[in-house]
Amino acid sequence: MAQEILVKIDGEVERPVGLTFDDLANIAAEYQIIDVSQYDPQRTGDAVTLAGLLELVQVRTAAEHLGLHAAADNFHASIPLGPVRDRAFLIYRIAGEPLTPEKGGPLRFYIPDHAACHTDQIDECANVKFVDHIELTVERGYDNRPQDEEAHEALHRDQQSS
Repeated sequence: MAQEILVKIDGEVERPVGLTFDDLANIAAEYQIIDVSQYDPQRTGDAVTLAGLLELVQVRTAAEHLGLHAAADNFHASIPLGPVRDRAFLIYRIAGEPLTPEKGGPLRFYIPDHAACHTDQIDECANVKFVDHIELTVERGYDNRPQDEEAHEALHRDQQSS
């Protein structure tokens, strides 16, 4: 039986892919993070680095933005690629098992210390749960993150209560 595709990566890439849990687990060890709590004690699980995924798909030089799409909650973020290329990762596994939707699966995009990216386009809401599609674009893509502090706080209140 074929495994389910967890994430599709396309756009400004030479090699668009659909990756399964096994595909993610088989990405080179140098791109695997075993125990993400070393970056944030409040996070658990194992991850693959964004850099590892970008190498796999061979990003075109024109790509300047990273689109993170989550069909489960219709959440979309488009952020500059440069500041996160070598620091972000995607959590896909906890205790050897695929990340469940209750934990933000299939993939949970995370930027350790997002404020260090020094751009207002990268905020706490750039840490996206339920990621199932990554899109590399030349220009900023679709982004439905809250645009003011009140909406931002409301989003996080709603997420904590559910």
